[in-house]
Amino acid sequence: MPLTHLNPIAFIPTANIAAARAFYQDVLGLTFDSEDGFAAVFRVGPTQTMLRVAAVRHEFTPAHFTIFGWEVTDIHATIAELSAKGVEFLRIPAFEQTPDGVWNAPGGAQVAWFKDPDGNTLSLSRHP
Repeated sequence: MPLTHLNPIAFIPTANIAAARAFYQDVLGLTFDSEDGFAAVFRVGPTQTMLRVAAVRHEFTPAHFTIFGWEVTDIHATIAELSAKGVEFLRIPAFEQTPDGVWNAPGGAQVAWFKDPDGNTLSLSRHP
């Protein structure tokens, strides 16, 4: 069967499952599914895609780019909600951003970035 017809599974590394679970569940509001000692598992999106926030058994350096994101219908409202829960949105020197951190891409997309407790870069985006 072609992979295009199968459900994806997303992975985000963490050095601390407890802190990651608290962030993804309590701050971001994701639906917690289970924890098996190797990962905290969440379900996201309309198809309930599996997101495994997986323990890294060695030191790791977070990537300098976005590793996971969500498409939202109202980026400014979502930023306001998350900011009220303590999420800090990044200022990217190379991009001109609105006061709440939104970059308006040339093609009409809007993007804002933030980090999880491990320093992984996550994003919100709205696409035309």
